[in-house]
Amino acid sequence: MAARRDKRARRMRREEKALPSYAGRRRTVLLLFVLAGATLIWRAVDQQILEKDFLQSEGADRYLTKVEVPAHRGLITDRRGDVLALSTPVDSVAANPRLLGTDTQQLVALAKVLAIDPEGLRAKLARYSQRHFVYLKRRLPPAAAAQVMEVVRTHGIQGVHLEREYQRFYPAGEVFAHVVGFTDVDDQGQEGLELAYDSALRGDPGAKLVLRDGRRQVVDDVEHIRSPRGGKHLALSIDQRLQFIAYRELKAAVKRQHAVAGSLVLLDVSSGEVLAMVNQPSYNPNANRSNKRGRLRNRALTDVFEPGSTMKPFTVAAALDAGVIEADSLIDTSPGYFRLGAAQVKDSKNLGIIDVGTVLSKSSNVGAGKIALALDKQRLWQAMDRLGFGRQVATGFPGEVAGQLSHYQRWAQIDQATLSFGYGISVTTLQLAQAYATLANDGVFVPATLLKRDTPDRGHRVYSRSSAATVRRMLESVVQSDGTAPDAAVLGYRVAGKTGTVKKFGPDGYSDDRYLSLFAGMAPARAPRFVMVVMLDEPGAGKYYGGQVAGPVFSAVMAETLRLLNVTPDVAVDPALRVAAAGEGR
Repeated sequence: MAARRDKRARRMRREEKALPSYAGRRRTVLLLFVLAGATLIWRAVDQQILEKDFLQSEGADRYLTKVEVPAHRGLITDRRGDVLALSTPVDSVAANPRLLGTDTQQLVALAKVLAIDPEGLRAKLARYSQRHFVYLKRRLPPAAAAQVMEVVRTHGIQGVHLEREYQRFYPAGEVFAHVVGFTDVDDQGQEGLELAYDSALRGDPGAKLVLRDGRRQVVDDVEHIRSPRGGKHLALSIDQRLQFIAYRELKAAVKRQHAVAGSLVLLDVSSGEVLAMVNQPSYNPNANRSNKRGRLRNRALTDVFEPGSTMKPFTVAAALDAGVIEADSLIDTSPGYFRLGAAQVKDSKNLGIIDVGTVLSKSSNVGAGKIALALDKQRLWQAMDRLGFGRQVATGFPGEVAGQLSHYQRWAQIDQATLSFGYGISVTTLQLAQAYATLANDGVFVPATLLKRDTPDRGHRVYSRSSAATVRRMLESVVQSDGTAPDAAVLGYRVAGKTGTVKKFGPDGYSDDRYLSLFAGMAPARAPRFVMVVMLDEPGAGKYYGGQVAGPVFSAVMAETLRLLNVTPDVAVDPALRVAAAGEGR
């Protein structure tokens, strides 16, 4: 019995020894569970605490994003509503450098469709590698942008998307460039009225929440936070039809006369509205915005010059008002010059004893100087000051200059005399046109404007009605056959005006071969509707007198202006002469 139990016990011990041991495995499994738990705990801490800001930023940027909704920039139109500047929708290609990567094949394909250098693209992405947003190319037409996105889809390129923007377009191109100006790539005004009225034209952008996918493509609009407010429209005083006419004639004259530059301003007499303002040389605001040769300057507002004999009518009008002369007063200009100390005032020839009208028609410096010296200098200065000389025209145009009119207390006699024929004073083309509009408007000064006026500006009186009318009648003789500007005449209309031929001042004093050629005039002379000033800088084709160089430009532009705006002729014309004039192409 006992032997049997021992034998069974020995067999059981042998069987136990044959069974595998699980103790080591249990320890291994337990260790793995402990490590996994620790890893999970550390990851939770890392995400919730250490990487919380980063993940939140990534999540918001990647999916729910607040974006700006661009406002539509306001239109710029002429006085009749013709569009001069408008914004058209375009697409800009942008990328998230963190998602785009550096795959060579993808970058080459992307660079090719964007028409940019692959290495330049690679360098740009490397430079902005820590950012979420960078523009790759701005302002593509929608069709070109669609081609880009097709390449993106075909090559599986990540992180590239489109941003809707607006691009400014100028239908009239160079004709309005100096007045309208242009905007930059961000649609902010850089020149002209685009700059002057930038805040009003720009409007206020809106905002919305959008949902983006991993490539930053907008997949859904979540919420509109604020609607964009479009910019205000700007209606100019300029008539596009007259602007084209003026630009054509001035450009042709500058080329014909081999001039360095030129300006022309056409004003409505009663309202002070600028109907045309053109300059040469010009530029195309849609393409070439180079400032070579000062092409970006609106010379009619930014360039000053001595106006020469175009100042004589203002001196005569002031003297008539003061009673120091009458319309039929005689002025002794013999022997063709007079001296003031060491200085001398002279005419090109001895005109002898002449009346006031002849002082203007023959442009006598001696006659004008003697009339100016007969005036109280304070009164003369006040008249010039009230005409707007020496101060900016109230246009708000950026870069506009005031010119120079020195105070009468600093005048010597020679300063008073030379002022009468336009030396020692500097003006802009617009200032001179504004002053002539005062003579045309029966002596009432109305400030010029580049914006359409809905209500008239009453202005202020500078000369009496009778003095202004007397000077206008005198100025009619200037454009007669024996005056200094017969080429400024307009068939079928009385014209009044004055020439100016000015020696330019340089480092060595007044030049003997560099001139400014001017003509300032109005039509119809007895009841003027329009005033125009034409200035050509340094004509080099052999002619330089204002009547010869600037007069024909005035005639051509004024003739078409009167016809286009249906102004009734005030002079009977022989039909044969009318046919002949039409044949001249003017």
